[in-house]
Amino acid sequence: NVPFLATTYEENEMLWKAAAPKVNAQLADLNLVSLYTCPWPGQGFYFKKEVGSSKDTQGIKFRSYNTATATFAEELGMVPVQVEAAELSQALATGVAEAFISSGSTGYDRKVWEHLTHYYKVNAWLPRNSVIVNKGVWDGLADDVKAGVQKAADETGAACSAKSAELAGWYFEQLEANGMKVEDAGPE
Repeated sequence: NVPFLATTYEENEMLWKAAAPKVNAQLADLNLVSLYTCPWPGQGFYFKKEVGSSKDTQGIKFRSYNTATATFAEELGMVPVQVEAAELSQALATGVAEAFISSGSTGYDRKVWEHLTHYYKVNAWLPRNSVIVNKGVWDGLADDVKAGVQKAADETGAACSAKSAELAGWYFEQLEANGMKVEDAGPE
């Protein structure tokens, strides 16, 4: 996931189509076959206060879970704190973390409106889930069976992408319905 390289579902799909041959070649080297992928809703910033620019993020404790999110925190003057997903709600409740980046689904599932007030849509990346199978088993299937499975996988992948896009908006509506302010992030 390269932040801000593909910030819409359409761009994400184009990026996946460009990357798929190389990804699939690497998967084949691991004895795997990708049946389909599906994007998650875009990642945005959660804060417990209004943020108009990076001046407003100085010193905020930002939940990081990898190098990319720690870099986000540092570049915006925040303090990265390592918090695993299972510990997010507790970290917000106790002040260990005051902000984080994730999709609307995470905010909804974790009821972050109990601790935070603002969500800023930036679509930093739209990570993809993959459904993969063992290449040896796949290669052992009859051609008509493989064709049927691949047809179902293609249909499922398309339906999953459409549902992800639909749910992205629904999650924002739910965050707002529970008192959060949801808006596009400004250029700063």
